[in-house]
Amino acid sequence: MFSKLKQFKDLRDKAKQLQSALSGLKVEGSGGWGKVKVTMDGNQTILDLVIDDALLADKAKLQSGLKEALQDALKKAQRLMMDTMKDVGGLDLPGLK
Repeated sequence: MFSKLKQFKDLRDKAKQLQSALSGLKVEGSGGWGKVKVTMDGNQTILDLVIDDALLADKAKLQSGLKEALQDALKKAQRLMMDTMKDVGGLDLPGLK
């Protein structure tokens, strides 16, 4: 039983280490022909959103650009998370491959 508790504590410590490492990393996604930019940290928290004034008049283009930028940033953040998990060592979670 004690070995299971130790494994749980080790896993929790690695998860905290991973979260801390990811919070210091940033990715940027773009969409709408580069007119929308989203910056996220490695924990997928949105840090910044920049929209070119030219898109403000066209709702459909703005929505499309936002969607593209968010998807791009999320994909990059997920890739960064997987790479960081390998570096931190051993947090092999299913579904993140």
